Amino acid sequence: MTLPIVYHPDYVAPLRPRHPFPMSKYGYLRRTLIARGLLPATGGYLAPGPLPPGLAAAVHAPDYVERVATCRLSPEEQRRIGLPGTPAVARRAFLSAAGTLLAGRLALEHGLALNMAGGSHHAGPAGGAGYCVFNDVAIAARALIDERRVSRVLVVDCDVHQGDGTARIFEGRPEVLTLSLHAARNYPARKARSSLDLALPDRLGDAAYLEMLDHALRRISGFRPGLVFYNAGVDPHAEDSLGRLALSFEGLRARDARVIGWAQARGLPLAAVLGGGYDTDPERLAHRHALLFEEAARAAAAA
Repeated sequence: MTLPIVYHPDYVAPLRPRHPFPMSKYGYLRRTLIARGLLPATGGYLAPGPLPPGLAAAVHAPDYVERVATCRLSPEEQRRIGLPGTPAVARRAFLSAAGTLLAGRLALEHGLALNMAGGSHHAGPAGGAGYCVFNDVAIAARALIDERRVSRVLVVDCDVHQGDGTARIFEGRPEVLTLSLHAARNYPARKARSSLDLALPDRLGDAAYLEMLDHALRRISGFRPGLVFYNAGVDPHAEDSLGRLALSFEGLRARDARVIGWAQARGLPLAAVLGGGYDTDPERLAHRHALLFEEAARAAAAA
Protein backbone atom coordinates (compact mmCIF):
# COMPACT_ATOMS: atom_id res chain seq x y z
CA MET A 1 0.00 0.00 0.00
CA THR A 2 1.26 3.47 -0.89
CA LEU A 3 1.69 5.81 2.08
CA PRO A 4 0.61 9.32 1.06
CA ILE A 5 2.36 12.15 2.95
CA VAL A 6 1.04 15.72 2.81
CA TYR A 7 3.42 18.66 3.24
CA HIS A 8 3.91 22.26 2.17
CA PRO A 9 7.05 24.39 2.62
CA ASP A 10 4.84 27.17 3.98
CA TYR A 11 3.95 25.05 6.99
CA VAL A 12 6.88 27.03 8.42
CA ALA A 13 6.09 30.71 9.04
CA PRO A 14 8.58 33.26 10.43
CA LEU A 15 8.28 34.05 14.14
CA ARG A 16 10.30 36.30 16.43
CA PRO A 17 13.55 34.86 17.83
CA ARG A 18 13.08 32.50 20.81
CA HIS A 19 9.34 32.24 20.26
CA PRO A 20 8.04 29.35 22.42
CA PHE A 21 6.23 27.68 19.51
CA PRO A 22 8.75 25.40 17.70
CA MET A 23 7.79 26.46 14.18
CA SER A 24 11.02 25.15 12.66
CA LYS A 25 10.17 21.55 13.59
CA TYR A 26 8.21 21.02 10.36
CA GLY A 27 11.27 21.67 8.22
CA TYR A 28 13.44 19.56 10.53
CA LEU A 29 10.92 16.75 10.28
CA ARG A 30 11.11 16.77 6.50
CA ARG A 31 14.90 16.52 6.66
CA THR A 32 14.63 13.69 9.19
CA LEU A 33 12.22 11.75 6.97
CA ILE A 34 14.58 12.19 4.02
CA ALA A 35 17.50 10.92 6.10
CA ARG A 36 15.47 7.85 7.11
CA GLY A 37 14.41 7.06 3.55
CA LEU A 38 10.74 7.90 4.14
CA LEU A 39 10.83 10.81 1.69
CA PRO A 40 13.07 11.38 -1.34
CA ALA A 41 15.53 14.28 -1.31
CA THR A 42 13.18 16.29 -3.51
CA GLY A 43 9.41 16.06 -3.67
CA GLY A 44 7.77 12.82 -2.66
CA TYR A 45 4.91 14.56 -0.87
CA LEU A 46 1.51 15.92 -1.87
CA ALA A 47 1.07 19.66 -1.34
CA PRO A 48 -2.34 21.09 -0.43
CA GLY A 49 -3.86 24.01 -2.26
CA PRO A 50 -5.47 26.97 -0.50
CA LEU A 51 -8.42 26.14 1.74
CA PRO A 52 -11.65 27.91 0.78
CA PRO A 53 -12.51 30.21 3.71
CA GLY A 54 -16.06 28.86 3.73
CA LEU A 55 -14.81 25.48 4.91
CA ALA A 56 -13.15 27.11 7.92
CA ALA A 57 -16.31 29.15 8.55
CA ALA A 58 -18.32 25.93 8.76
CA VAL A 59 -16.76 25.25 12.19
CA HIS A 60 -15.50 28.69 13.26
CA ALA A 61 -17.30 32.05 13.50
CA PRO A 62 -17.27 33.52 9.97
CA ASP A 63 -16.16 36.94 11.19
CA TYR A 64 -13.19 35.33 12.97
CA VAL A 65 -12.20 33.51 9.77
CA GLU A 66 -12.42 36.81 7.90
CA ARG A 67 -10.16 38.53 10.46
CA VAL A 68 -7.58 35.76 10.09
CA ALA A 69 -7.68 35.99 6.30
CA THR A 70 -7.33 39.79 6.29
CA CYS A 71 -4.78 39.90 9.15
CA ARG A 72 -7.09 41.95 11.38
CA LEU A 73 -7.00 39.82 14.53
CA SER A 74 -7.22 41.93 17.66
CA PRO A 75 -4.27 42.04 20.09
CA GLU A 76 -6.34 39.96 22.52
CA GLU A 77 -7.04 37.31 19.86
CA GLN A 78 -3.34 37.16 18.99
CA ARG A 79 -2.46 36.87 22.68
CA ARG A 80 -4.96 34.03 23.16
CA ILE A 81 -3.56 32.19 20.16
CA GLY A 82 0.06 32.92 21.00
CA LEU A 83 0.98 33.62 17.39
CA PRO A 84 1.17 36.92 15.49
CA GLY A 85 -1.55 37.80 13.02
CA THR A 86 0.82 38.02 10.06
CA PRO A 87 0.10 37.02 6.45
CA ALA A 88 2.56 34.12 6.75
CA VAL A 89 0.86 32.74 9.89
CA ALA A 90 -2.56 33.13 8.26
CA ARG A 91 -1.37 31.35 5.11
CA ARG A 92 0.06 28.57 7.23
CA ALA A 93 -3.25 28.14 9.09
CA PHE A 94 -5.22 27.79 5.85
CA LEU A 95 -2.61 25.43 4.36
CA SER A 96 -2.42 23.23 7.45
CA ALA A 97 -6.20 22.79 7.45
CA ALA A 98 -6.17 22.09 3.72
CA GLY A 99 -3.43 19.53 4.33
CA THR A 100 -5.50 17.66 6.90
CA LEU A 101 -8.50 17.66 4.57
CA LEU A 102 -6.27 16.31 1.77
CA ALA A 103 -4.94 13.64 4.13
CA GLY A 104 -8.52 12.67 4.96
CA ARG A 105 -9.37 12.31 1.28
CA LEU A 106 -6.21 10.27 0.67
CA ALA A 107 -6.95 8.02 3.65
CA LEU A 108 -10.37 7.24 2.20
CA GLU A 109 -8.63 6.23 -1.03
CA HIS A 110 -5.55 4.45 0.31
CA GLY A 111 -6.52 3.47 3.86
CA LEU A 112 -3.81 5.53 5.58
CA ALA A 113 -2.39 9.03 5.05
CA LEU A 114 -0.41 11.57 7.06
CA ASN A 115 -0.23 15.35 7.24
CA MET A 116 3.14 16.77 8.33
CA ALA A 117 1.30 19.50 10.25
CA GLY A 118 -2.13 19.85 11.85
CA GLY A 119 -3.59 18.82 15.16
CA SER A 120 -4.58 22.38 16.10
CA HIS A 121 -7.19 21.14 18.52
CA HIS A 122 -7.55 24.18 20.81
CA ALA A 123 -9.25 26.34 18.17
CA GLY A 124 -12.97 26.31 18.91
CA PRO A 125 -16.19 27.74 17.52
CA ALA A 126 -15.42 31.34 18.52
CA GLY A 127 -11.76 31.41 17.49
CA GLY A 128 -8.23 30.26 18.12
CA ALA A 129 -6.21 29.52 21.26
CA GLY A 130 -3.07 27.74 22.39
CA TYR A 131 -1.00 28.13 19.18
CA CYS A 132 -4.02 26.98 17.15
CA VAL A 133 -5.55 29.35 14.59
CA PHE A 134 -7.97 26.93 12.88
CA ASN A 135 -9.05 23.48 14.01
CA ASP A 136 -7.87 21.54 10.97
CA VAL A 137 -9.31 18.17 12.03
CA ALA A 138 -12.73 19.70 12.70
CA ILE A 139 -12.66 21.52 9.36
CA ALA A 140 -11.75 18.33 7.52
CA ALA A 141 -14.29 16.17 9.37
CA ARG A 142 -17.10 18.64 8.77
CA ALA A 143 -16.21 19.04 5.07
CA LEU A 144 -16.15 15.30 4.43
CA ILE A 145 -19.45 14.80 6.25
CA ASP A 146 -21.07 17.69 4.38
CA GLU A 147 -19.83 16.24 1.08
CA ARG A 148 -21.34 12.88 2.10
CA ARG A 149 -17.96 11.20 1.71
CA VAL A 150 -18.49 9.79 5.21
CA SER A 151 -21.42 9.78 7.59
CA ARG A 152 -19.47 9.41 10.84
CA VAL A 153 -15.97 10.41 11.98
CA LEU A 154 -13.88 9.34 14.96
CA VAL A 155 -11.23 11.68 16.40
CA VAL A 156 -8.56 9.93 18.48
CA ASP A 157 -6.58 12.70 20.18
CA CYS A 158 -3.43 11.56 22.00
CA ASP A 159 -1.83 14.99 22.35
CA VAL A 160 -0.90 15.66 25.99
CA HIS A 161 -3.39 18.56 26.08
CA GLN A 162 -7.14 18.04 25.90
CA GLY A 163 -8.72 18.56 22.49
CA ASP A 164 -11.07 21.13 23.95
CA GLY A 165 -11.76 23.04 20.73
CA THR A 166 -12.67 19.86 18.86
CA ALA A 167 -14.97 18.80 21.70
CA ARG A 168 -16.78 22.16 21.67
CA ILE A 169 -17.16 22.23 17.90
CA PHE A 170 -18.78 18.79 17.82
CA GLU A 171 -20.75 19.00 21.06
CA GLY A 172 -24.21 17.60 20.37
CA ARG A 173 -23.11 16.16 17.01
CA PRO A 174 -23.46 12.37 17.37
CA GLU A 175 -21.92 11.76 13.94
CA VAL A 176 -18.51 12.74 15.36
CA LEU A 177 -17.06 10.90 18.34
CA THR A 178 -14.23 12.75 20.08
CA LEU A 179 -11.80 10.78 22.23
CA SER A 180 -9.13 12.66 24.19
CA LEU A 181 -6.32 11.11 26.26
CA HIS A 182 -4.55 13.96 28.02
CA ALA A 183 -2.77 15.02 31.18
CA ALA A 184 -5.41 16.05 33.70
CA ARG A 185 -3.40 18.95 35.14
CA ASN A 186 -2.25 20.46 31.85
CA TYR A 187 -3.55 23.20 29.54
CA PRO A 188 -6.35 24.16 29.12
CA ALA A 189 -7.29 24.94 32.71
CA ARG A 190 -10.99 24.80 31.81
CA LYS A 191 -11.63 21.52 30.06
CA ALA A 192 -14.43 20.86 27.58
CA ARG A 193 -16.43 17.64 27.45
CA SER A 194 -15.37 15.22 24.73
CA SER A 195 -17.44 12.18 23.86
CA LEU A 196 -14.87 10.29 25.95
CA ASP A 197 -12.17 11.94 28.07
CA LEU A 198 -9.40 10.05 29.82
CA ALA A 199 -7.66 12.55 32.10
CA LEU A 200 -4.33 11.02 33.08
CA PRO A 201 -2.19 11.65 36.18
CA ASP A 202 1.23 13.30 35.94
CA ARG A 203 4.29 11.17 35.16
CA LEU A 204 2.24 8.27 33.83
CA GLY A 205 4.70 5.91 32.13
CA ASP A 206 4.55 3.66 29.09
CA ALA A 207 2.82 0.58 30.49
CA ALA A 208 0.04 2.42 32.30
CA TYR A 209 -0.49 4.81 29.39
CA LEU A 210 -0.83 2.01 26.85
CA GLU A 211 -3.22 0.21 29.16
CA MET A 212 -5.40 3.33 29.32
CA LEU A 213 -5.23 3.70 25.54
CA ASP A 214 -6.37 0.09 25.06
CA HIS A 215 -9.18 0.71 27.55
CA ALA A 216 -10.32 3.79 25.62
CA LEU A 217 -10.25 2.02 22.27
CA ARG A 218 -12.31 -0.83 23.70
CA ARG A 219 -14.90 1.64 24.99
CA ILE A 220 -15.41 3.21 21.56
CA SER A 221 -15.31 -0.03 19.59
CA GLY A 222 -19.07 0.07 19.01
CA PHE A 223 -18.81 3.32 17.05
CA ARG A 224 -18.32 2.57 13.34
CA PRO A 225 -16.88 5.63 11.61
CA GLY A 226 -16.15 6.08 7.96
CA LEU A 227 -12.85 7.76 8.83
CA VAL A 228 -10.52 8.14 11.82
CA PHE A 229 -8.46 11.26 12.47
CA TYR A 230 -5.51 10.59 14.77
CA ASN A 231 -3.73 13.44 16.59
CA ALA A 232 -0.28 11.98 17.27
CA GLY A 233 1.17 14.78 19.40
CA VAL A 234 4.54 13.83 20.91
CA ASP A 235 4.17 16.10 23.95
CA PRO A 236 3.40 13.10 26.22
CA HIS A 237 7.16 12.38 25.98
CA ALA A 238 9.00 12.54 29.30
CA GLU A 239 11.34 15.31 28.08
CA ASP A 240 8.73 17.49 26.41
CA SER A 241 8.87 21.03 27.79
CA LEU A 242 5.05 21.41 27.98
CA GLY A 243 4.00 17.86 28.78
CA ARG A 244 3.32 16.28 32.16
CA LEU A 245 3.37 12.59 31.27
CA ALA A 246 6.41 10.34 31.06
CA LEU A 247 6.33 8.33 27.85
CA SER A 248 9.63 7.10 26.50
CA PHE A 249 10.70 7.17 22.86
CA GLU A 250 9.57 3.56 22.53
CA GLY A 251 6.36 4.33 24.39
CA LEU A 252 5.45 6.89 21.74
CA ARG A 253 6.28 4.38 19.03
CA ALA A 254 4.08 1.74 20.66
CA ARG A 255 1.22 4.23 21.01
CA ASP A 256 1.32 5.11 17.31
CA ALA A 257 1.56 1.46 16.28
CA ARG A 258 -1.36 0.64 18.59
CA VAL A 259 -3.72 3.27 17.14
CA ILE A 260 -2.79 2.58 13.51
CA GLY A 261 -3.07 -1.19 14.03
CA TRP A 262 -6.43 -0.82 15.80
CA ALA A 263 -7.85 1.10 12.83
CA GLN A 264 -6.38 -1.27 10.25
CA ALA A 265 -7.71 -4.35 12.04
CA ARG A 266 -11.21 -2.88 11.73
CA GLY A 267 -10.83 -1.76 8.12
CA LEU A 268 -11.07 1.92 9.11
CA PRO A 269 -9.28 4.54 7.00
CA LEU A 270 -7.01 6.69 9.19
CA ALA A 271 -5.58 10.16 8.60
CA ALA A 272 -2.89 11.18 11.11
CA VAL A 273 -1.82 14.71 11.99
CA LEU A 274 1.31 15.88 13.77
CA GLY A 275 -0.08 17.50 16.92
CA GLY A 276 2.01 19.11 19.65
CA GLY A 277 5.60 18.65 20.66
CA TYR A 278 7.90 21.13 22.40
CA ASP A 279 11.67 21.09 22.83
CA THR A 280 14.46 23.65 22.59
CA ASP A 281 16.21 21.30 20.14
CA PRO A 282 14.07 21.06 16.97
CA GLU A 283 16.09 18.16 15.60
CA ARG A 284 15.46 16.11 18.73
CA LEU A 285 11.77 16.98 18.44
CA ALA A 286 11.70 15.96 14.78
CA HIS A 287 13.04 12.52 15.74
CA ARG A 288 10.03 12.05 18.03
CA HIS A 289 7.55 13.10 15.34
CA ALA A 290 9.28 10.78 12.83
CA LEU A 291 8.13 7.77 14.85
CA LEU A 292 4.60 8.22 13.50
CA PHE A 293 5.87 8.09 9.92
CA GLU A 294 8.02 5.04 10.57
CA GLU A 295 5.11 3.14 12.10
CA ALA A 296 2.73 4.25 9.35
CA ALA A 297 5.22 3.16 6.67
CA ARG A 298 5.58 -0.21 8.39
CA ALA A 299 1.80 -0.63 8.52
CA ALA A 300 1.40 0.43 4.90
CA ALA A 301 4.04 -2.04 3.76
CA ALA A 302 2.30 -4.87 5.60
CA ALA A 303 -1.17 -4.02 4.26
